[in-house]
Amino acid sequence: MALPDVPGSSVPVTDLDPERPVPHGYVLLDVREQDEWDAGHAPGAVHIPMGELPVRVDDIPEGDLLVVCRSGGRSARSVAWLNQAGFDAYNVDGGMKAWERAGLPLTTDDGAAPTVL
Repeated sequence: MALPDVPGSSVPVTDLDPERPVPHGYVLLDVREQDEWDAGHAPGAVHIPMGELPVRVDDIPEGDLLVVCRSGGRSARSVAWLNQAGFDAYNVDGGMKAWERAGLPLTTDDGAAPTVL
């Protein structure tokens, strides 16, 4: 699997390895709202809602960021902001809806059956 070299690029979920969708050295940053996260998210993802990014900049992990939302709009805006702030961020094209359609893993914190809102 080859991910783009240029921060700000989109990464189709079909380019992700179903066995290890988040490659070594990358962090999956989920910028959806709390209710969306609670309904279902990728295992190991870091959750910081888009509106909280500027005040939680110190909570953003180091490493290349794969940024995801529901369908790609919020994550695209977040990627633009993150790259201007000095991070190397890439947009997960199609968001968690595409992630779910591709059969990539989902989980919940409470053990309920995961879904993408």
